[in-house]
Amino acid sequence: MMCVMVSEPSTRGDTSPPEDEAASVKPPATDWDSLAEWWLTTFSNGADAEYELQILPLVAEHLTGCRTILDVGAGEGQVSRRLATALPAPALVVGVDPFARQLANAVRQGGGPVYVQSRGERLPLRDGACDGVVCCLVIEHADEPERMLAEMARVVAPGGRLVLVVNHPVVQGPGSGFVDDRILDEMYWRIGPYLTETVGLEEIDPGIPVRFSHRPLSGYVNPLCSAGLVLTRLEEPTPPFEFLTDSLDLELERSMPRLCAMRFERPRERLDPLGDPEGA
Repeated sequence: MMCVMVSEPSTRGDTSPPEDEAASVKPPATDWDSLAEWWLTTFSNGADAEYELQILPLVAEHLTGCRTILDVGAGEGQVSRRLATALPAPALVVGVDPFARQLANAVRQGGGPVYVQSRGERLPLRDGACDGVVCCLVIEHADEPERMLAEMARVVAPGGRLVLVVNHPVVQGPGSGFVDDRILDEMYWRIGPYLTETVGLEEIDPGIPVRFSHRPLSGYVNPLCSAGLVLTRLEEPTPPFEFLTDSLDLELERSMPRLCAMRFERPRERLDPLGDPEGA
C-alpha cells in the first residue's frame, strides 16, 4: 500500500507567511486519544498481519535476555504485552505513553506490563535504569524526536540495548511508493526526496490523517551514537505475504522493505576514538 503525504490546505489567502517561514510550520500534533479505539481494533491483538507476523517477533528477538524493559510510546500495550509474555527469562516491562485513553486500553488488557503516563521526551527514570529499551513506530510521530532519542539513550544501562523500529526512510518516505504507470505500461518503486527532513500528514486509513516526520537514517544513527551507543544490528525484513494480499506486483513489493529495525548497545566500558576499551 502506498502511503500518501498530504499538506494542510492554506486558509491564509494573501496573508500567507513568506516561503521560508511557511516551511517551518508543522501540522498539529496527532491526538492519539481520539484514535484509541480505532487503533485498538485495527492494529492490536492479531488484527494487523504486519505486527503479528513480523514486528512483534522481531522486537522480542532483539530484547531476549533483558530483565528490565522500557517500551517508549507503548500506546495500548501491544509491544509491551508481547515482551512480558514471550521472553524466556522473567522481565519487568514498563510502558510509557502520554495519552490516557491509550493507556487505559493497555491496562484493561493486562498481560503483565506496568504503565506510566509520560512523554518520551521526558522519561521518569534515572540514568541507566533499563537493560532494554524499545521504540516501535513511534519516533516519527514525536513532538521533539531529537530529545526523545537522547532520553532513550540516557536510560540504557551499560551492556543494555535499544531497539528502534521505524518505517523504512529510504523506500517508505514521502513521495515514495509503488507506481503502476498505465501510460508507459510498467510498474516500479519510486523513491522520494530521501535526504530532505519533512513533517507532514500521512493518511494511514481513509479519514485518519496522522502527523509523520521523515528523516534519513543518519538522523537516527548519529544522535544515538553521539550519546554513547553503538549500532550492532540493522534489519530490513521482507514484508510478509499476508500483508501484500492486494499487490499488483508481489515480487517487486516483496523486494522493498517497509520497516527498518536498528539495535544499539551501550558498551560496558567506555571506548576511545579508535574503538578500543579505555586503558587497554
